[in-house]
Amino acid sequence: MAAKEMRAVYAAALAELAASDPRIVLLEADLMRASGTASFKERYPERLFDLGVAEANMVGVAAGLAAEGKIPFAASFGCFASRRVFDQFFVSCAYARLGVKLVGTDPGVTAAYNGGTHMPFEDLGLMREVPGLDIVEPSDPLSLAALIRELAARPGPAYLRLHRKAVEPLYAEGESFEVGKAKLLREGGDLCIVALGALMVRNSLRAAELLAAEGIAASVIDALSLKPLDAALVLAEARRSGAVLSAENHQVAGGLGSALAELLAETGAARLARVGVRDEFGEVGTQEYLVERFGLRAEDIAQAARRLLAAKVKENA
Repeated sequence: MAAKEMRAVYAAALAELAASDPRIVLLEADLMRASGTASFKERYPERLFDLGVAEANMVGVAAGLAAEGKIPFAASFGCFASRRVFDQFFVSCAYARLGVKLVGTDPGVTAAYNGGTHMPFEDLGLMREVPGLDIVEPSDPLSLAALIRELAARPGPAYLRLHRKAVEPLYAEGESFEVGKAKLLREGGDLCIVALGALMVRNSLRAAELLAAEGIAASVIDALSLKPLDAALVLAEARRSGAVLSAENHQVAGGLGSALAELLAETGAARLARVGVRDEFGEVGTQEYLVERFGLRAEDIAQAARRLLAAKVKENA
């Protein structure tokens, strides 16, 4: 199956929903081209609202539309959809228990040439603190379309972390998805890699192949949903191997690594190591350069796995 632009899948999935549900509306903050939603506007011009470069106002308008029974999806770059509008989203949407679906695009190093100011390494950490908020990061076109339908059907607020660019499919047609449910992509009894997002799930699968060539069997979980986290699947794999490695395109603090640290500390199920950004700001560069610069390559994941296994062996000696 050919790679598809995730932003095109985002717009198409919402247009398909809008055909049968008049409550679906989209909001933009002067980034319609970046979000890929021009095709939606062509079909439903009266149901897409461009609020200009005024992201906080966009969230306020989304809250008003939700209060009147609409299902708004409001999109901007992840830095703006988290840091810039946090208070408006927290109070007007989440505290008010309104079903606004906030979409943060270009997560982490995928912001590339937009540089450090536009490179969200902290958005998941911020959003995890919002009570009752669903947080998902689809890893391929099929999971994206399915989770959009899931979020639209759920009554509360949500944060969708959206990789905009083209990615190849991981899943086959007919696969089902649910908010709060992860997918076990590869089985292995030596350690478990839990990854989040299109970039890190693929790099984790490549890392598992590198490890397999050395006789190390790593399972790989596509988390898909950060909140709620699929604790049952993670704990089953954690107890099987006794070693868990998180992999995320985000600070290791606040996001997936922190969620797993909390879960494993409270249950004592396994030793944990984390792959992600280590207390740094982003910078300008190609995605390929930035993946290497911040230690997010398959090779980096494999090396972290080797260190984790060595520590596990030492502890058990």
